[in-house]
Amino acid sequence: MKCVTRPMLRIALVAAIAAALLPAIATADDAPSPCAALKRIVAAAPDGFTGLSQAEVNGVAQPYGDDAQCTASHDSYQCLWTPHHDSGSSADSLHSVAADIASCLPNATHDQNSPARQHFYLGPRDQRTQITATTAGPTKLRLVVSGK
Repeated sequence: MKCVTRPMLRIALVAAIAAALLPAIATADDAPSPCAALKRIVAAAPDGFTGLSQAEVNGVAQPYGDDAQCTASHDSYQCLWTPHHDSGSSADSLHSVAADIASCLPNATHDQNSPARQHFYLGPRDQRTQITATTAGPTKLRLVVSGK
């Protein structure tokens, strides 16, 4: 039988208490995902966007910027925001948004990929939902979802 000394017990106890009391360390993976909000917006496209509540969709731009201004009309839903200052250039930020759209909506067709514009669509031509992410001037990004 192995002998356990008091210092070893004390170290184990302190480690257990520290693990229980210290808050979890936030990492980049802890950032909120825009997927749930994006899926709700896209699901609303056939019937119009005016039925969306802000609480349902305000997370769509949250990982990218803190000043998102989103509006809904019958024909489209759009958000405009300033990317976080540590996210690189506008083109880098735009590519991050496009990567999230592609991963959230794997059935979407990504038919335009440029430094200033990313375009996706879902559905047949007569019922197509379009998702466009663009730069809006030197410091803003815009996301527009439109449906027919």
